[in-house]
Amino acid sequence: MRAGVVPAAIAVVLAAGGVGAWQVTRPRPAADENAPRVAVTSAVVSRGDIVARVQLPGVLEFDGTYSIANQLPPGVVTSVARTGSVLARGSRLFTVGATPAVLMYGSRPAYRDFAAGMTDGGDVRDLERNLAALGMDPGRAMTVDRHFSAATAAAIRRWQKARGLPLAARTGRLALGEVVFLPGRIRVKSAETTSGSSAGPGARMLAATSTNQVVRVTLSTDQRSQVHVGDRVEVTLTGVPRGVQGRVRSVGTVATAPTQAGGGGGDGPNAQGPATVPVTIVLIRPGKAFAGLDLAPVQVAVAGSRRQGVLTIPITALLARPGGGYQVALLEGTSRRLLPVRPGLYDQDTGTVEVTGAGVREGARVEVPVS
Repeated sequence: MRAGVVPAAIAVVLAAGGVGAWQVTRPRPAADENAPRVAVTSAVVSRGDIVARVQLPGVLEFDGTYSIANQLPPGVVTSVARTGSVLARGSRLFTVGATPAVLMYGSRPAYRDFAAGMTDGGDVRDLERNLAALGMDPGRAMTVDRHFSAATAAAIRRWQKARGLPLAARTGRLALGEVVFLPGRIRVKSAETTSGSSAGPGARMLAATSTNQVVRVTLSTDQRSQVHVGDRVEVTLTGVPRGVQGRVRSVGTVATAPTQAGGGGGDGPNAQGPATVPVTIVLIRPGKAFAGLDLAPVQVAVAGSRRQGVLTIPITALLARPGGGYQVALLEGTSRRLLPVRPGLYDQDTGTVEVTGAGVREGARVEVPVS
């Protein structure tokens, strides 16, 4: 490559290994090593810390998927929650006839009637915990446990009164379908039915997610060794000036083969690209920047290996050497000479690379193209 001719683009990808385990696409060398054909300037060789960051495309979405079905007796749907609405404990999900299905928080689905004489169970504890949280046990007579007691029935009657049910309907019992247990607040993704439709037990009523936003990244298997659970990341969105901090929650262990060109699955000769694993990133205090966004494309910067007190130069200062490897054009007064170097860690965020090599020293100036 001519001295001073810099690669048009340097592609940095992750590879298995430790320090220096990044791969740079080699620029093609030119025949003449003397006359540069591009405008150049100089940059100083600096000493400092460098972090190997990789930029990955991701998608911002809401965590969890819930399919909410009707368990009330057959009837006409008279209301259903709006798409995009956020529902908390005690909120109405839908109504069949005159009976609403109400959201409660719990770790297991409701599967039976709640009434005096029922056998003990974890669903009873979930119900009692919700009644207490809704303020239906002001005297704290109810023990939150697995047993349906007289105090539990009294708390249900208070809740039925608070919802405006007539005296005859304040029975202290709940039929299957009147409460729906989900892990927490939900965001309605879509309504699967409309008012006026008929719905029987098992009919799909709503599709929902949690209100927690996460970022999903598809990571190629050759990058997997560089991304770990607990790694800190920065998530940026086009048009939003400041990024949001995040943390890697999970890195998949089962790889998905690339899709074949003809649309089929598998890893045959027509497969496109490497196998991948899913990565999930949780956001740390996202604030209002990403509020309400679903399926939004984002960029994720993952900080990997770190080196301290090393020599660094701009990535664009790297030149291809005939026969392989890299070199820099060292500027000394009016002279210019080519010096072999070995790249180490790359930082895509700052556009710098760690270098070592005989004759490379802090404060020296190297040739770079004019940006």
